Amino acid sequence: MSVSNPYSKYQNNSVTTASPAELTLMLYNGSLKFMKQAKIEIEKKNFQEKNRLIGRTQDIVHELMVKLDMNVEISKNFLRIYDYINRRLIDANINNDMRALEEAEGLMTDIRDTWKEAIQLNRQKQFGQSGQA
Repeated sequence: MSVSNPYSKYQNNSVTTASPAELTLMLYNGSLKFMKQAKIEIEKKNFQEKNRLIGRTQDIVHELMVKLDMNVEISKNFLRIYDYINRRLIDANINNDMRALEEAEGLMTDIRDTWKEAIQLNRQKQFGQSGQA
């Protein structure tokens, strides 16, 4: 007999009702969560779990790359950044390189923070112009 987890229901509702911009923010946050966990696993010398977590992060980076609209100029810049992050993740995974993982984490944090700010500014603009949500 399984007990329904309210947090899981909340998470599921969050994903199904999120805008594309909010989904992208969730991907950024997920990648950062996995990188933080991978750093802990490197310190613990649990390389199998580190490998799994970095792989999950790479899956997210690949998803971000695939979702880019290459008809938009800034997407080409994002593609280069995501590619670089992916290469740093590969280095971190192969060599248990904490510095490479921290560099990837720092870049993703910067992107996430900028994205989050853009969402907030867009919301303010929408509220200011229409008075609606």
